[in-house]
Amino acid sequence: MTLKQKSFTRKVLIYIALISMAVAALFPILFCLSASLRTQDDLFRNMFPFSIKSLIPTAATLENYVIIFTKHEFWRPIMNTMIVTVFTIIFGCILNSMAAFAFTCFEFRGKKILYPLVLISFMVPFEAIAIPLYSVASNLSMVDTYAGMIIPAVADGLVTFLFIQFFKDIPPSLVEAARVDGAKWPTIFTKIIMPISVPVFVTAGLMIFMNQWNSYMWPLLVARSKDIRTIQIAISQFSGERSIQWTYIYASSMVSAIIPICLFLPFQKHFVEGITAGSVKG
Repeated sequence: MTLKQKSFTRKVLIYIALISMAVAALFPILFCLSASLRTQDDLFRNMFPFSIKSLIPTAATLENYVIIFTKHEFWRPIMNTMIVTVFTIIFGCILNSMAAFAFTCFEFRGKKILYPLVLISFMVPFEAIAIPLYSVASNLSMVDTYAGMIIPAVADGLVTFLFIQFFKDIPPSLVEAARVDGAKWPTIFTKIIMPISVPVFVTAGLMIFMNQWNSYMWPLLVARSKDIRTIQIAISQFSGERSIQWTYIYASSMVSAIIPICLFLPFQKHFVEGITAGSVKG
């Protein structure tokens, strides 16, 4: 086999591997989309044995989407989730960036203890603190309120760590020059640090968004009223004790997935820049 043939064979194998991985990654989404466009009878009639008919609707219909938005008012949990997510992003980015700025630019008593605690905080499973956190929320009368879902999610150790790594790459001379010119610390943070930190703010916002959008356990505990239930809780309501409305679950899951995808794609460049910032030290 010549060198040219070996190179061609290698490229073919690489393309086969990439296509196989792409199909494996997209298959759940394609199956979910197909199932959401079918009736319950059509879905189970062609499911076993599994064949190409299992992926192609006999008669595609948007009935499932119409029903979840009209009969089940699926728009309400979407709005609730958007409210919780937007406020968490705003307060989360402000609080965590200010904490990271303090860790980066100031020396204070207890810093060597607090910083490791910040790192440890995002390594602790949420299930381990769910009950104590619920007890605190209950004592503060935050159960069944938007505040009960927003406030506990504002402080995020991982987001703070992300800001710290980014701020460490900012030249200290930039801050020192501002101090020499008489700028106060709030001015330095808002007028100098924040404008050059757009990528990390976008990354932090998307991380908080995904955490809140996909959050299930905490809203399940704290959101008792149907009026403030979030999207993941609403999806689970289609699974009852006696029956499971699979087509409604697939339709609502597609809606739940489309919104983050549409948000992520325009900010993909900034997200990658924010993730990679501070990862390489020269």
